[in-house]
Amino acid sequence: MIKRIAQTAGFTGLLAALLLTLLQSFWVAPLILQAETYEKSEPAAVVAHEHTEGAMAAHTHDAEAWEPENGWQRVLSTTGGNLVVAVGFALMLAGLYTLRAPTKTAQGLLWGLAGYATFVLAPTLGLPPELPGTAAADLAQRQIWWIGTAASTAVGIALIVFSRHWLMKILGVAILAVPHVIGAPQPEVHSMLAPEALESQFKIASQLTNVVFWLALGLISAWLFRRKSDGQYHA
Repeated sequence: MIKRIAQTAGFTGLLAALLLTLLQSFWVAPLILQAETYEKSEPAAVVAHEHTEGAMAAHTHDAEAWEPENGWQRVLSTTGGNLVVAVGFALMLAGLYTLRAPTKTAQGLLWGLAGYATFVLAPTLGLPPELPGTAAADLAQRQIWWIGTAASTAVGIALIVFSRHWLMKILGVAILAVPHVIGAPQPEVHSMLAPEALESQFKIASQLTNVVFWLALGLISAWLFRRKSDGQYHA
């Protein structure tokens, strides 16, 4: 079973990561590069728009810090990061399949949608994806809220889908709403250097690429997991 999980996660993660990198390269990355031109060419705009020390920190960059060059370095680093994330999520899905195995490959799409709702949709309702040059709240506070939101969403979805008693389903809905009632941490001063139209395009591109990624992750993992019967692997 361990071998089955590892093989499913490895192949699924590789294929999903390559797909995500391809989509990002043609759709998301150009928007980020465009936003970086505003960030680098308008340093005065940062001073004009930011009046608090905390907000200024969001636009301060260390000149000594290394970052990949545009081209193969950026694509390679993006692919590596996507691969690590995709394999991790695929391991999670394969582990869940051992508890409730999909009877049809198409059921992987539902698992993928659940993953998208948990790790992308719910957190971005409070913390939408941001272009370079956008003011943001304290990183630690955002990370705590993100983790809490993802955990609440996972628990809420599980209760709604798998619980048989209606009270547990209502509890699931309440748990889903908790982090959004609390609210995500916000910067003291809202500002961004890129135009609003560019930000809107970036949000749409980020959401759609992640939808495709998670659907592929769920579909491929379910197909690979079902290819072999439990009896063919021994931990």
